[in-house]
Amino acid sequence: MTQNFHCGRFVLNAERPLIMGIVNLSDDSFSGDGLHGNIEAAIAQGRRMQEEGAHILDVGAESSRPGATPVSAQQEIDHLLPVIEALRDCGVPLSIDTVKPEVMRVALEAGIDMINDINALRAPGAMELVAASKAGVCLMHMQGDPGTMQDDPHYIDIVAEVAEFLAERVAAAEAAGIALNRIAVDPGFGFGKTLAHNIALLRHLGELVVPGLPLLVGLSRKSVLGLLTGRAAPERVYAGVAANVLAVERGARIVRVHDVAATRDALVVLQAVEEY
Repeated sequence: MTQNFHCGRFVLNAERPLIMGIVNLSDDSFSGDGLHGNIEAAIAQGRRMQEEGAHILDVGAESSRPGATPVSAQQEIDHLLPVIEALRDCGVPLSIDTVKPEVMRVALEAGIDMINDINALRAPGAMELVAASKAGVCLMHMQGDPGTMQDDPHYIDIVAEVAEFLAERVAAAEAAGIALNRIAVDPGFGFGKTLAHNIALLRHLGELVVPGLPLLVGLSRKSVLGLLTGRAAPERVYAGVAANVLAVERGARIVRVHDVAATRDALVVLQAVEEY
C-alpha cells in the first residue's frame, strides 16, 4: 500500500493517482512548451494547470533533453524565484525541477514543497539540504547525464538495474535523515534509454514500485511516444494520455504531464471503472 506523501506544507493521498503539471521556463525544451524565461507566462500556466486539476506544479528552468546545454545556477534562480513567489500560495505543492544544490537552497528558503532531482541527490550537498528541510523529493534513475545519456545506453537487465538503483538511493536518503514518507521514485523514462528499454520499463512498471513509496512517471510528449506514433512532440497528447493510463494501471501514483486537463479526464474514467 502506498502511504501518504509528505510534501513540505502538504500531505498528499497517494492511494489515488496524482497529476504533476509541468511549468517549463527553459529556452531548450524538447516538448515544444518551453517558455523561454517568460515569467508572467509561467505564472499564468501554473495557475491554469492548478485549475485544470493538477495536484502538484513542477517548475524548471534548465532543459534536461538529450544533448541539452547546461545553464548557470544564477540563471535558474533568476527565472525560478519570481515564479515560486507568485505560485507558492496557489493551493497545491510547488516542486522545483533542478539538479543544483545552489538552486535547491534558494528554492527551499523561498518555501517550495518538493525537489524533483533527475540526479537523485547525488550532487555534493544536495542530500544534506533536503534532509534538513521538510520538502518531499523525487529520486530518478538516469544512465549518464543529459549531454551524453542517449549516445549508447545499454543494460544487461534494465528492469532489475533500475530497481536496484532506486532502492539504493532510497536507502541513502533514509540514512541521511529523509523520512520515507517524503520520498517518491522515478524510473526515468527517456533518460539513457532506447525505445526497447522504455517499453520494457512500462511493461514491467510494477516491479519498480518501492513498497510504500509513490512511483512517479514522466512519459508526457517523450521521444518514445514519437518513435511509436511518428508525431512531433506537441502532437503527442493522445499517446501521452494512453501511456499515463497504462502507467497508473501498473502502479504509478504520480504522473508528470504537460497536458493536465486531458490526463485528468482519462484518469477520472479509469478510476470510475476500477471503483464502481
